[in-house]
Order: sequence, then structure tokens, then C-alpha cells
Amino acid sequence: SLPPTAHLTCLLLAAPLAILFFVDQLLVTKTVDNKQNKLSKGSAHHWDLLIVAVLNIFLSLLSLPWMHAALPSSFLHLRSLADVEERLHDGRIQQVLSKPREVRVSLLISHLLIIPIYIFALPLISELVPNALFQGLFLFMALSSLSTNQFFHRLLLLITEQRAYPPTSYIRQLPQRVVHMFTLIEFVQLLVLLVIG
Repeated sequence: SLPPTAHLTCLLLAAPLAILFFVDQLLVTKTVDNKQNKLSKGSAHHWDLLIVAVLNIFLSLLSLPWMHAALPSSFLHLRSLADVEERLHDGRIQQVLSKPREVRVSLLISHLLIIPIYIFALPLISELVPNALFQGLFLFMALSSLSTNQFFHRLLLLITEQRAYPPTSYIRQLPQRVVHMFTLIEFVQLLVLLVIG
């Protein structure tokens, strides 16, 4: 029942959204299927893009929201199943995955439980739990993750004296102006995302 201009608008909006999903899936694959994670079945993550694409076709036909593989849940799932050791790396003590366990069943079950929770429990949760609580939880999660965010560390380098720089690998390998230029470009991109979003 939509006019042809609305179909064209939807097509134009779907193209960048599909590109975003592809890039997001690529980020998930490159972050999780990393040499440091020592996965033996890392290439299985490439199948996720095909599964997400097929699921989104059916979700589109049923007028349901699209889904994609989210980077935090994929990496946190990998990390929760792995043995973690603390090692000295780049002058700092960092947690390194020593023995990963590649289990897909728990991730599949958690995604299958999302649909009934979303359909049946969301109205009940939205009545019982105030919206400010969810916003506070997400704000806390964002602020608590700043200590491990490289972009935040590079932003701090802009106001730090050079002799107080930490001995991280990118500071040793690149000139200071290149690191600062890259950080400023990322900051401008973040501002654009915040204004558009």
C-alpha cells in the first residue's frame, strides 16, 4: 500500500544499513577470529554472515526488526568460555586468553531465548522497571569500559606530556603527530555519529 517513492526511500536506506551489518560482522570476525585467541574453528564465524542475511530476509517479510552479530556479545561469549591469564604486555598487565573453548550451543540457546523474552517479557519489564534504570546501566557499562578503550587512551595522550606516555606498541612504532592525527579524525567521526544519531 506504500507509494513508489516510499519503496525507493526504503531501498536507499537499506543499502547503507546492509553495509553497516557487513562491516559489523567483519569486525566481529576479525576481533574474535584473532591469532591471539588461538581458535581452531575461527572460520566458522564467516558462516554467521550468511545466517544473519537469511534470517533478515524472513524478518523483513514479517516486518520484524533486523538482527546482526553484535561485537560485544561475541567477544564476551568467547572470553567467558576461555581460561584467562594475566601477562605483562606493552608495559602493562593485561588479561590474555590462554585456552579458548569453542562452543556454539550456549550462544545459539541465548539467541533462541531472545525472541520469547522480547515478545512476552518486554511489556512486563517496561512496566516494572523504570527507563532511567536502563539508561543508568548502559551509562555505567560505557564508563566502566573506558579503561580498556584504546581511543580513550589516545584522547588522553593529547593532554599528556610526551615523557609521560605509556610504552604501548603504537606509540613506539609511529610518530606522535600521526597518532594524534588519527585520534582527531576518529574524534570528528564520533562527533558526526553523535550529531546524526
